[in-house]
Amino acid sequence: MGRWLGLLLGAAMSTLGVSAAAHAADAIVYTATYVEVGPPSTAQASALLRQYAEAIRKDPGQVHAELLQRIDRPNQFVILAAWKDQPALETHRAATPTKEAIAKLAPLLISPNDERVHLGLSVGPASTAAGTVHVVTHVDVIPPRKDDAVVALKQLADDSRRDPGNVRFDVVQQTNRPNHFTVVEAWRDRAVFDAHGMAAHVKRFREQLAPMSGSLYDERLYTELK
Repeated sequence: MGRWLGLLLGAAMSTLGVSAAAHAADAIVYTATYVEVGPPSTAQASALLRQYAEAIRKDPGQVHAELLQRIDRPNQFVILAAWKDQPALETHRAATPTKEAIAKLAPLLISPNDERVHLGLSVGPASTAAGTVHVVTHVDVIPPRKDDAVVALKQLADDSRRDPGNVRFDVVQQTNRPNHFTVVEAWRDRAVFDAHGMAAHVKRFREQLAPMSGSLYDERLYTELK
């Protein structure tokens, strides 16, 4: 976040409970936007969201963008995007295509879109390998255990990237609630994902998380829409 407001950076990071040093080398801002439409509107929403995701990819401030559809509840979507910095995200929000996309989707929504903004905590190198199973998990811990969760999540990411069939394993930290995290995974297929869930390091992480968790471990499986 080196391009944020100069001398305010350290104070802002301190207020958020995020180490400025940890993010000094990474100005990228990560967003996860959850979209839920009425089931009868799933096909219409899919088409609109594909158009919106394509518009994001043409935005000069974006680093990457992907559109995922939940496997067990296909009327739920998440748009994962990365922006070169906070001003780039603000420019995108104010852009006409963004406002038009929101307006078109509005009549189809069951609830308002839920956009969550993050800084990178443990983000691996980009991979060109294709993943068929995508996982987005919201992790919420009680505020006094935030730092313990940071350590545990970083270790989980390091271990999981070495698991057979892993394509991606990233952890990002919410800016307005630093005791909330999003874990983004991609796996070659469902079999390797299921095997990962039984790995010793995953069981160890879940045992560590249990006494500090602030809510249920919200793990959702998706497929990518292109």
